[in-house]
Amino acid sequence: MVKVMATGVFDLLHMGHVHYLREAKAMGDELVVVVATDETVRRRKHVPITPQEMRRDLVEALKPVDRAVVGRTGDPLAIVEELKPDVIALGYDQRAEDLEKRLRERGITARVVRCSPYTEHDLHGTRRIIRKIEEKLQNNELYVGDE
Repeated sequence: MVKVMATGVFDLLHMGHVHYLREAKAMGDELVVVVATDETVRRRKHVPITPQEMRRDLVEALKPVDRAVVGRTGDPLAIVEELKPDVIALGYDQRAEDLEKRLRERGITARVVRCSPYTEHDLHGTRRIIRKIEEKLQNNELYVGDE
């Protein structure tokens, strides 16, 4: 049984996420997804739009995902030691400086594999979706009718 671990924020789910998780699932038998804590998201990216438990629930509902957990704050490798994956699937744009070296220093033997980018649509990232919404709001094109 090959356990694959994928990680991310998953703030606004989009096809880039689906592509990443499908590709990660194809690398093994079980896909466990680590969803970043709200604290981690604030520190590394932005103020989260959806809270961590909601993001975890949404990710776990996706077909390729066998289980989703909320990550840990502090030591980023603690969750890896806890889950003991055989493969760590990284998104095409995830930063992972010296990850393999840091894993080996901790005695973690997981293989690190970088997934391919999703290029079939321009709304494949949270920032792109937010920019599109902003454009539509500015052009008064987002809402039609009374609601």
